[in-house]
Amino acid sequence: MADLNGLTLFQAVKKRLNWLGQRQEVLAQNIANADTPKYRSKDLKPYNFQELIRRESAQLNMVASGPNHLPGQRKRIRDFAEDTERKPFETAPAGNSVVLEEQMAKVGETGANFKMTTSLYTKHLGMFRTALGGR
Repeated sequence: MADLNGLTLFQAVKKRLNWLGQRQEVLAQNIANADTPKYRSKDLKPYNFQELIRRESAQLNMVASGPNHLPGQRKRIRDFAEDTERKPFETAPAGNSVVLEEQMAKVGETGANFKMTTSLYTKHLGMFRTALGGR
């Protein structure tokens, strides 16, 4: 089968899975530090698909068809930033802002999104196999 990594659709799915994996790590870190004094819970900035598409389309390289043309530069998308600017509903007397119920809800939401994204990825691969005459 051909290499599908170059297709924008599959790149977007990979970035979404990467974001979900990074978010699970941040949430797990929050849960692990639930009793650490003065620990502030963290989360990643929301995954904005429209912003990703806008940045991807802005990164297309221009073709230099003449000797006086500039080739342009390709910009790299940075890793996902952490969002620490949040106002927790509860803060422990020791200054800890981790609410386990909130963190577990986010873990469940992230897991469901991961499952949905992998399912979409599998379905798209199946459509390519069908289009190419495979099963």
